Amino acid sequence: MASRYAPIGEYGVIGDLDTVALVGMDGSIDFLCLPYFDSPSVFAALVDSERGGRFQIAPLLGSAARKQLYLPDTNVLLTRFLDADGVAEVSDFMPVEDAGQAHRLVRRAKTVRGEVRFQMRCDPRFDYARVTHTAERRSDTEVLFFGRSGDGELVLRLRSSVAMRLENGTALAEFTLRADASAWFVLEVVLRREPSASEQPDYESDAFKQTVNFWRRWVARSTYGGRWREMVNRSALTLKLLTSRQHGSIVAAPTFGLPETIGGGRNWDYRYTWIRDSSFTLYGLMRLGYTDEAAAFMRWVKARCGELAPDGSLQIMYGLDGRHALPEEVLPHLEGYMGSSPVRIGNAAFDNLQLDIYGELMDSVYLYDKYGSPIGYDDWVNTVRLIDWVCANWHLPDEGIWEVRGGRQEFLYSRVMCWVALDRAIRLAIKRSFPAPLARWYETRDTIYQDVFTRFWHPTRRAFVQHVGATTLDAAALLMPLVRFVSPTDPRWIYPACDRERARQRFAGLSLPPRRRILRRAHRGGRPSSKRLAAPVVRDDRYFSSPS
Repeated sequence: MASRYAPIGEYGVIGDLDTVALVGMDGSIDFLCLPYFDSPSVFAALVDSERGGRFQIAPLLGSAARKQLYLPDTNVLLTRFLDADGVAEVSDFMPVEDAGQAHRLVRRAKTVRGEVRFQMRCDPRFDYARVTHTAERRSDTEVLFFGRSGDGELVLRLRSSVAMRLENGTALAEFTLRADASAWFVLEVVLRREPSASEQPDYESDAFKQTVNFWRRWVARSTYGGRWREMVNRSALTLKLLTSRQHGSIVAAPTFGLPETIGGGRNWDYRYTWIRDSSFTLYGLMRLGYTDEAAAFMRWVKARCGELAPDGSLQIMYGLDGRHALPEEVLPHLEGYMGSSPVRIGNAAFDNLQLDIYGELMDSVYLYDKYGSPIGYDDWVNTVRLIDWVCANWHLPDEGIWEVRGGRQEFLYSRVMCWVALDRAIRLAIKRSFPAPLARWYETRDTIYQDVFTRFWHPTRRAFVQHVGATTLDAAALLMPLVRFVSPTDPRWIYPACDRERARQRFAGLSLPPRRRILRRAHRGGRPSSKRLAAPVVRDDRYFSSPS
């Protein structure tokens, strides 16, 4: 089973700000939803190697070493195959609409040294591999695939610079390239009554230049000048790939059905916008100077705040276009990544109660008002409704940041972030002289503070526990000093921090560092982004809310 699936870490990602594709080190695109992030998949071999469909271009070099890298400061991916008999390269990118065209995937095969034979296989499986499709060979170098995507028709066109043939709805090609020779393939969504740019002479080279220039111009806007520039830029490029050009929202992750543990059943669909995840991402974008992306996301947030439930509450997540209902569905015909089933689309957690989102959202609003653009009257009216709801409901048990489905608890992290929501709202009201029921907000904020220090403090463990009545700790509690709830030098924080460090060092077989080193880490430590999006976010203390 495992031999049919590559490790997740061996996939590169490309995209056009509407969707992304995952490219394996074997030259196979094993995941792509078209035309948008949350559209049904066209290639999904990532979750079923037999039925999911793939688009593979690979040299016939059996023992070749494989490497992947990006062109510097771009999202153009290179996959290289190095063998004694020759060196081959496959380049992949998706032109961004601002750079020319959207909903196109461009692939180029090239021989760097020697003479190398390649194979190409384009085998789409429409609508999560639930429907059949037909294919039509228009010429030696053009194939059309006719299928469905949800309730509508989806037509794909594959153009190439080499001859192709059709077998059972799959486009195939074999070709040989000498040194410095190349062949290209373009897969695009066919739009009615719109000309195809890929039929223009030199389209592939022009699209390549425009796409490289687009990404390098975007990276050049970064204000980061530190020593980790290469890693920071790569993280920023990844976050940008997850941003919807059309809506300004940020997808938590571009995939569905991948397991938290191999063989496990927690295989959720993350192709939606979580208030929490996106708020964390906003910190990184603002810190790097990408205020246009921050403004676009805040417009999306303001629209959601204008759609508050009658009681003033928010959902924890929404569709990229802001839709509220995200019904969950199982795809029983797909075996799952390495046999990890069931494969799910949609996410039933959309109606979960997760109180921490209000704190993350209000921290984002406060920072955007401070470093981006001041919020307006209508935005403040919606904010007051939101905070009034927090005042009335902060004490409720919820599913928490980990989205547990085994029953609600009074979670420490949710309680702390409710305090953050009130604290930032109070600061914003004072700073902007906004009208607000400050007496009630102050009273509720202080009540939450006392509640955390009395009901969540475990005197025996000398630590804050995950939820009321528990003895377990929670990694999310590491955010407490970063959101200014507790001082990193508070004795109630120092001793648990040392205990956590001892446990970590014991596990790693290392010695315990001096306490002052722990405190220094607490002062400079980074704010985590998302449990699903493993991209480092650069932070600076001045970008966390302060009384100023």
